[in-house]
Amino acid sequence: MNYQETCEYLFRQTPMFEHQGASAYKEGLDNTLALDEHFGHPHRAYATIHVGGTNGKGSVSHSLAAILQECGYRVGLYTSPHLVDFRERIRINGQPVSESYVVDFVESERAFFEPLHPSFFEVTTAMAFKYFRDMEVDVAVIEVGLGGRLDCTNIITPVVSVITNISFDHTQLLGDTLAKIAAEKAGIIKRGVPVVIGEANGETRPVFEAKAQEMQAPIVFAEDEPMVVSAEFKPEGGIRYTTRIFGQIDGDLGGIYQPKNLNTLMPVLKVLTDKGYLARFEEPDNLAKFLYELKEGLGHVAEKTGLTGRWQVVRPSAPKVVCDTGHNVGGWQHLSQQLQQVQCRQMHIVFGMVDDKDIDGVLELLPKTATYYFTKADNHRAVGETKLQQQAARHGLNGMAYPTVAKAYKAALRAAAHDDFIFIGGSSYVVGDLLKTLN
Repeated sequence: MNYQETCEYLFRQTPMFEHQGASAYKEGLDNTLALDEHFGHPHRAYATIHVGGTNGKGSVSHSLAAILQECGYRVGLYTSPHLVDFRERIRINGQPVSESYVVDFVESERAFFEPLHPSFFEVTTAMAFKYFRDMEVDVAVIEVGLGGRLDCTNIITPVVSVITNISFDHTQLLGDTLAKIAAEKAGIIKRGVPVVIGEANGETRPVFEAKAQEMQAPIVFAEDEPMVVSAEFKPEGGIRYTTRIFGQIDGDLGGIYQPKNLNTLMPVLKVLTDKGYLARFEEPDNLAKFLYELKEGLGHVAEKTGLTGRWQVVRPSAPKVVCDTGHNVGGWQHLSQQLQQVQCRQMHIVFGMVDDKDIDGVLELLPKTATYYFTKADNHRAVGETKLQQQAARHGLNGMAYPTVAKAYKAALRAAAHDDFIFIGGSSYVVGDLLKTLN
């Protein structure tokens, strides 16, 4: 098989949550543990950082990787889903795993894993962990796939665990209350391993505290001592932060939710300095070095790690076009605020969702005055464009329906004036289809 055939084999032969939803979810770690033993427990060969949560874990993971790269480490980064190419999921210092490695892994190992009937994510996680060992990384940032307790990344013992926030998503698998979802996410807390919680509330905080106490894990709530004092959105893109200790820092990621992600990140960096991975900024001789690495990392996250789809400007003007992978109510509570702040003659929104989300909850947050281009991503879980159009009309949102993201985007471009604004989102898969079109 060549690379494309290998990817099709993985997508077709192993149940894939992105395509099939809950039916592809395999509860339990039996397959993961069998694969891990087969490959000789590769994740034990390097340090790991585990990042979970409902929203923001991708941005936090990429930002951590960028800073560690700037510090001179060889950094593995495992994230999901991919937007354009499968290889985006597995990177070292920003470079995707090679096509030949993917092909060789599947050809060499399918005789072992096929009888297990593993999920797509179980095979992909095993591939990533083995690749990082084969390529001799120093540290790997591992993003949780879904939940935490039963996620197949949860066999690692990291140097620090991170849980960004909790909101309603995948409720059919993780539970129908914030406390139940928090309990699943808290499953990544390991005995004696520090954990940083980005955001919590009265329902989720006791869950995290109880789990940390049970595991004797030092716990830090980033909100208790916020490091980010203010955030100024720069006209050219990105954000200028004022921080409590480090002064001003420019970040290249521009979403309105990024200040919360940076506030989550700061205590993680403190844990890493205490463990010797970063220069101890409390010592005057090290402060300048730490600040340089921090600013260079945060200022070039997308460039260093290949991050896309986070308030990404794909066309700077005439008209300006932005896409974002926000896909649930928690994400859209921030995106709707950011769209309200956009100054333009008319806003055009290319919009699609998948069927296991709170679609009505998201539609209620969308701006009523925008012109909509309802569409369907190339994904089995995508809601039909006509059905979405009809559902949106009940929320006072009006527009036409288009069978593909490419056609919807082209229609928006044709209709938009130079001083208009186009946004594309609602699903990671909508953004992925857009980026494929642009590429």
